[in-house]
Amino acid sequence: MMKHVQLSPYRSRADTVSLSSTTSYGSLSPEPLGSRSSSYSSLSESNPQTTIKVYARCLRPDIEYKTLSITFQTTCREVVATLLGKYKMKHRDPKLFYLSMEVTVRKAGVRTHLALDDEARPAVLQSCHPRGDSKFSLQTRRGGLVKVYDSALNSNSQYKSLLISAQTTADEVISLLLTCCNSKERVEQFSIYEVCTDKEQQRKLHPDDRPLQVQQTWLPSSNCHFLVRRNPEYHLPLSRRKIYWVSELPQTKRPLGYRSQLLSKSQSSLITSKSQEDKKSTNSKESSSCSKNLPETSTKQISSSSDKPSYADYENYFYI
Repeated sequence: MMKHVQLSPYRSRADTVSLSSTTSYGSLSPEPLGSRSSSYSSLSESNPQTTIKVYARCLRPDIEYKTLSITFQTTCREVVATLLGKYKMKHRDPKLFYLSMEVTVRKAGVRTHLALDDEARPAVLQSCHPRGDSKFSLQTRRGGLVKVYDSALNSNSQYKSLLISAQTTADEVISLLLTCCNSKERVEQFSIYEVCTDKEQQRKLHPDDRPLQVQQTWLPSSNCHFLVRRNPEYHLPLSRRKIYWVSELPQTKRPLGYRSQLLSKSQSSLITSKSQEDKKSTNSKESSSCSKNLPETSTKQISSSSDKPSYADYENYFYI
């Protein structure tokens, strides 16, 4: 007969204990079934807490450290959000911050600095070392300024300049703007557009696009900006919404650079880089020179073959 043994979830390795011996089970003191079930439920429902000290001088010069009470399941991302909320800095991008851990070996006198992942658990890491040998600090990442016209969120506001990280997505930028406006509307109600006034073009960013990386592809001479707009189809039922998608087709052998050409418009900027413009000019010169040297019969064959629809023309269609 087997007896279940509840193990601590904070063990560094998974241990298995089997009590299959009938003699050892008979030597145990008998307990009512109800008491065993109640003790098991109390162990599973218990959520012990501990305290950590986080040095957060990067937020403000007058802040030395902050003591937080967290559980063993609290992640570094949640600790950063808690610190920003306590100091009323919810308008700051959480992805600009991360936690670091300094571990000191007393006998050797060695200090080790570790950059913690967003999903790391500080309470678990602190429990692996003696009290006082570990120290948590709030650090900053490099970011960039992004100007976003947000009159759709607040009619009294023209634009806002946000300091965001390179990994911040479009939806996270909208969430920051809603927080700045103290709005309780949902992020899904809005979208960010990349607008180029010189070419009179605009492009809707995908929710997972990163505006700072998109902005870095703009040419210095281009007149582009980001604009927030309300999604007109948000309140429509799902059956009436326009859903754009590409059907799956059997894979064929393509050159290595072919996949980058099939990226959707949401994954490429409106403004072409300088290298792309140079490639286009050189390709046009080569094609014009080749067309002059070819005889008339070959040019006719090329024109007839180009008139026929290729396989790539049908890639965005599907059949019922």
